[in-house]
Amino acid sequence: MSDHELRKEAHDLDVTVWVGKHGIDSVVDELDDQLDDRKLVKVKFLRAARGGTSTDELADELAEAVGADLIETRGNTAVLH
Repeated sequence: MSDHELRKEAHDLDVTVWVGKHGIDSVVDELDDQLDDRKLVKVKFLRAARGGTSTDELADELAEAVGADLIETRGNTAVLH
């Protein structure tokens, strides 16, 4: 599927992974399990996780940590495939 089709499909998804003050490392295993079960996962980066870092940077780091593709970031939410 193209990125455009994946973005359309992700629009109606609910957030299933929240990254908080414990950072990316605390959600890597959960995200990896969810990506095994479904095609797309929406991740929300809470204010405590962002600190001085942008959502785009955190989403890139998280995608790399689980070997996923970053489809898009919008606001404080990212979609991984």
